[in-house]
Amino acid sequence: MAKGPAVDQELSAVLNELWKLDVNRLKPGRDYTINLQGKADFVAQGSNNARDKANAPLFSYVNEEKLKSIATFACFISLLDNYEMSTGVAEKVTNEELEENDLFLDAILKTEVMKRTHRYLVSKGQASSDIAQFKKQLFDIWFKLYNRDRSGGEDSCGFEHVFVGETKYGKEIMGLHNWVQFYLQEKLNCVDYKGYKGGDKDKPTADDHVVNLQFSWKGLVKPLGSSFIGVSPEFEVALFTIIFLMNNERVTKTMVKVDKYLLEIVVCRHGRAIGTSYPKMLQKQ
Repeated sequence: MAKGPAVDQELSAVLNELWKLDVNRLKPGRDYTINLQGKADFVAQGSNNARDKANAPLFSYVNEEKLKSIATFACFISLLDNYEMSTGVAEKVTNEELEENDLFLDAILKTEVMKRTHRYLVSKGQASSDIAQFKKQLFDIWFKLYNRDRSGGEDSCGFEHVFVGETKYGKEIMGLHNWVQFYLQEKLNCVDYKGYKGGDKDKPTADDHVVNLQFSWKGLVKPLGSSFIGVSPEFEVALFTIIFLMNNERVTKTMVKVDKYLLEIVVCRHGRAIGTSYPKMLQKQ
């Protein structure tokens, strides 16, 4: 039998440090509750027909007061409405939105998660020790607009794709790998959770911080999506930034063990910026 890729032990060690430092991570069953319900059926990519195996939303409860009292989450939420959903439609960035990007980066850079990330990247020669330079680097990776759809202007950026979600030609969902955006869109009745994805090794439970799932967003189906649940925005930015900077392939698939989860972290680059990034749960202990 062919041997699969090995777990990256060094990266796993750093990510576990970040996991322990992530004091802003919400606690399942206390700060939020998810209701996984049924297992979703197979749906071919591009099809928008999915049987709903979940009558209720994924999120039964989220303590929004707590969410909005944490600076990084509050700044993160203010960024979610700054983007045009469809690729091919140029983004118009206002001064207010630039300021919101700035406030978000300032907020995450104050956390221990990002301080440790910065030290690690400096030790690897992947970031300047100067914090202003590092902030500029993060801006370019996550917020610098680029052209995803060749027919239009600068219509996308890493942050929009990964955390907000966008559509391709109005026919296919791209990105939307963030639990806060998922919850807020579900509350607006824009997202309809269809069920979890997983077998014996990766069947999720309500306490899990990583879930593979199927959903529709504004009528378009995502046959297989995946997301961290409950983690802070700084943890996700840290994890994906480290993998992005430590590799230079167009698509990087890294196997790591974080907490009790064996994950494949996928990061695709778009020039010097993130094209997409997401976790995929392989199994848990």
